[in-house]
Amino acid sequence: MSTAALHTSQLRSLPLLARGKVRDNYAVGEDRILMVASDRISAFDVIMDQPIPGKGELLTRMALWWFEQLKDIVPNHLTGDAPESVVAPDEVAQVAGRSMLVQRLQPIPVEAVVRGYLAGSGWKEYQQSQSVCGVPLPAGLHNASRLPQPIYTPAAKAAVGEHDENITFERTEQMIGAELAARIRDISIQLYQRAAAIALARGIIIADTKFEFGLNAAGELVLMDEVLTPDSSRYWPQDGWREGANPPSFDKQYLRDWLEQAQVNGRPWPKTAPPPTLPAEVIEQTAAKYREALQRLLG
Repeated sequence: MSTAALHTSQLRSLPLLARGKVRDNYAVGEDRILMVASDRISAFDVIMDQPIPGKGELLTRMALWWFEQLKDIVPNHLTGDAPESVVAPDEVAQVAGRSMLVQRLQPIPVEAVVRGYLAGSGWKEYQQSQSVCGVPLPAGLHNASRLPQPIYTPAAKAAVGEHDENITFERTEQMIGAELAARIRDISIQLYQRAAAIALARGIIIADTKFEFGLNAAGELVLMDEVLTPDSSRYWPQDGWREGANPPSFDKQYLRDWLEQAQVNGRPWPKTAPPPTLPAEVIEQTAAKYREALQRLLG
């Protein structure tokens, strides 16, 4: 794994399409995209000024591994081409090990969220309505309860910097048509069930996750973006889980907890840019969590 952290890629040989919270996307001709996973980290929708060394490579390794485990359920957007082959020689170091060269698809504007456990916004909503995104749930569930079966709770994709909006399945039918909405729901649940079983055998609970899909030129449904990393999923250690409490997690929780008590100019940080400067210990502990998740999964 390379040692130099990459906060923001600067490729001159390809046109930049977009910078997300973590990924920088570049156009490769008309039909491919180079996705570069930076070491940026965001919390409360604010990107931190300091990167987490090794994070982009870890996320890329994990996503590639999951695509391999799931490829028989639905096609994915990987082209099989080497990312290093489409950039200038002096830019290879920026993309090696942290990039995917993928098909350019027509994205579907629905975040396909599947929940196997009650957590986060789902737990808050359940307490108010005994349902999540319009899906009724049995009485008597607690924070971190395992659900009787996984539920599909889609969200509408928001613009960068905005929060995704939880919506009902019926709303997705209106947005993209009943047939496509049902296919995405059924495939997403199948993907989650496969992944959750694989992870559980390795001592990890995947409490919830989100998938993104697109359509290729032939109109076929394709799994895209990144899959089942701690950035798009809630990972819990099985040995730390118990119903009724927030389990420790393999994601940004350490960073979030520190930010909750961080001070800027003697006052609590208001969760807006600019972010506070992260101490070395917070950077290292966050990096260690990502490494531990990869280690448990891939061995």
